[in-house]
Amino acid sequence: MKLLKFVLALGLSVVVSQSIVAQSQSAKTFTNPLLPSGADPWVIYHKGFYYYTNSLQNKLNIWKVKNLADLAKAEKKTVWMPPPNTNYSKELWAPELHYLDGKWYMYFAADNGDNNNHRMYVLENASQDPMKGEFVFKGQIGDVTNKWAIDGSIFTHKGKHYMIWSGWEGDQNGQQDIYIAKMKNPYTIEGPRVKLSSSLYDWEKYGDLGDKSNPPHVNVNEGPEVLQHGDKLFLIYSASGCWTDFYALGMLTASANSDIIDPKSWVKSDKPVFKKSEENGVYAPGHNSFFKSADGTEDWIIYHANSKPGQGCGGFRSPRMQKFTWNKDGSPNFGIPVKENTPLAIPSESK
Repeated sequence: MKLLKFVLALGLSVVVSQSIVAQSQSAKTFTNPLLPSGADPWVIYHKGFYYYTNSLQNKLNIWKVKNLADLAKAEKKTVWMPPPNTNYSKELWAPELHYLDGKWYMYFAADNGDNNNHRMYVLENASQDPMKGEFVFKGQIGDVTNKWAIDGSIFTHKGKHYMIWSGWEGDQNGQQDIYIAKMKNPYTIEGPRVKLSSSLYDWEKYGDLGDKSNPPHVNVNEGPEVLQHGDKLFLIYSASGCWTDFYALGMLTASANSDIIDPKSWVKSDKPVFKKSEENGVYAPGHNSFFKSADGTEDWIIYHANSKPGQGCGGFRSPRMQKFTWNKDGSPNFGIPVKENTPLAIPSESK
């Protein structure tokens, strides 16, 4: 009887051990998508935590997590909701969270329900943890032209802050271009906006909306993000309409020692650097951000994409991430979008 109990106990121990090992192994991998839905994903790593946000249309949320592979189980908080009946009450797009000059800033585009009135806005939080304290509305952020503007992003180069965004040249929809401007502080642009990129190649010009639409076609360059690597800056942007399956990432390259406000300093790649993969069932990948693993050894891209053709710009877009490498010339190599439910090693963690 004692022998039987010992054998049963030993068997139970083996089963439990195997379960623990299986759990440990599963915890070391993840699969895309990270969430069922979430367009325009943004990530920042700060003091041991990843902070994530994406477009939610009517509010701003922040997720906080140790490893981004666990995003679905992350702590989540609504940090701001716009007051009704203002110029920024509706269609909150592409929020980004930045830690600048000792404070947190959240940038987003919004309008009053009319897309023609989209502009960029900024919030400030003096707390060292963006999940705590209060995000205070600082107002609209933009250049003196006050033209249509979305997808604002901030980067710091040689101690100076710059803002990049997607905007209209005039007051009519038809083409979205990439602009850059110097910043006086995290909530104020100084000096004129400068256009860095417009749709030039055929792969940037998929944008038909139909003859009954006004306008019937839009050329799109949007979602700009800057990667700094070695002695170069890479401006990665999304091209073609998000309502098409051809939404893809393009790239501008500049020397880190050049005048980055001068459009002549930037060279556009003639082919997309990340695009749909029909073989892997990933369509319209774009509007990305970048982050490093917690130990600083790996480079990652996080982006949204659709799982089927024809799903457009709606709630089917889901956030996905994958590791990327660098080419011999120092440029990023994003590879191809990974198929859903493919096990991938989680971002390397701090030791």
